[in-house]
Amino acid sequence: MGERIKYDPVIKNGVKTVQIVRVNTNSFQETEDQLAKEEPLEIKIVSGKKPNRTSESIAITMRTPGNDKELALGFLFTESIIGSYKEIIQVRYDASELNIASSSNSILVELIPAINIDINQLSRNFYTTSSCGVCGKTSIDLAYQHSCFQVIPNQPILNRTLIFDLFAQLNGREQLFSNTGGNHTVVLFDDQGKSLCFREDVGRHNAMDKVIGKALIDLEFPLSNHMVLVSGRASFELVQKASMVGISVFIAVGAPSSLAVEMAEEYGMTLIGFLKQDKFNIYTHPERIIP
Repeated sequence: MGERIKYDPVIKNGVKTVQIVRVNTNSFQETEDQLAKEEPLEIKIVSGKKPNRTSESIAITMRTPGNDKELALGFLFTESIIGSYKEIIQVRYDASELNIASSSNSILVELIPAINIDINQLSRNFYTTSSCGVCGKTSIDLAYQHSCFQVIPNQPILNRTLIFDLFAQLNGREQLFSNTGGNHTVVLFDDQGKSLCFREDVGRHNAMDKVIGKALIDLEFPLSNHMVLVSGRASFELVQKASMVGISVFIAVGAPSSLAVEMAEEYGMTLIGFLKQDKFNIYTHPERIIP
């Protein structure tokens, strides 16, 4: 049977359609299935003053193609390489040095001449997340050194019914997840519950970077009166990225990790987990949520 199954994907809108065999207790059935599209994105920067401007590759991430400009900008901001959108001259696709078939898998961000990046120092300063072996106070200290804004105490104050409404807004909008079951979603809301940015990606950190990159272009930082909702768990690196832009309320449909709770507590952020249509848990700083 395996010889009749051909991996000949059709690529459309972040999804690959493939032929599979679906098995149950009564039958083997050849049919189609949709997979979350995953491709590498190389992020390169051009920095320095003429005649010494250089182009350097600083990261490769596996992502769902789409909103790559936002992804690159969000990554550069949360890694403290840039401090505002004004430091960007242009963002464009570039495959001049990458041996790949598609130029859409390499993106180049050109910085203003005043920004001079020491690549060697930059590499040493890229801290390791909790999933890579650094834990506890060490990770939190590194994150504090990394963050741009402090969370404002008691801001915003939110009614619990508004939080329930965010869950309702999430349901039905996750088109890629509905098709594939393999994507993560991040949504940015204002303090009135209005959705400002909705992004999906095969990588939860990429979805967050895309939202932050979009906010960097459109909004004024810090985002003190804003909330972020993630479709999965609340991990340390997502809480850290949210803290970089001053987010006060972080909401997850899934569970938080212990380190995410530790960071949110010390940073002053309200962390909500296990959001459903009629219940949720508040892990840190419940004073922002009222009956």
